[in-house]
Amino acid sequence: MRHGEPRLAKGRWIAPLQMGQWINLYNQSIIKEGGIPAQCAAAALSASTIVASTAPRACSSARALGDLPFMQEAIFYEAGLPFALWKAPWLPAEAWAAIFRLLWLFGYARGSDSLQITRRRARAAAERLVALAARAAAERLVALAARGPVLLVGHGIMNRLIGKELQALGWLARNRQGSRYWSMGVYEL
Repeated sequence: MRHGEPRLAKGRWIAPLQMGQWINLYNQSIIKEGGIPAQCAAAALSASTIVASTAPRACSSARALGDLPFMQEAIFYEAGLPFALWKAPWLPAEAWAAIFRLLWLFGYARGSDSLQITRRRARAAAERLVALAARAAAERLVALAARGPVLLVGHGIMNRLIGKELQALGWLARNRQGSRYWSMGVYEL
């Protein structure tokens, strides 16, 4: 599941040089209140294990799903967003984020991990989710009242990369996560 919408001012025009500061603000943001889809709350209630990225927007999303315990693990943190040290041109921060994400996909990684490094982390994150799912399945065998799947509250790009790695490990994508806040993907063995 992708986190909820962050509390962050939109529409501010900045130079690429200022993206580092904007990225830091985004990484420290929590989510706006309300607007949680019913299927997200239901997914949290049915989960045997909830794990979230250590990013404040992921943790505040996990808390917003209800008074449910969850773990925080840095391995699920979003893929870093690069930026440049140019003083111009000025564009909305969201436009620069899209441009730099596209450049990142083509190999530009100034100030962030490369796509290759992030893919390796996604593989380790997928393996961690598989281990959590195996543990949850074993606990269900011991206690029949235990609940179901593992829920990851993470991020758009990283969740998609993890999904690809789960598929490479033999998991099937019942549905894939969209790009909207609170969107969910479901993977089954």
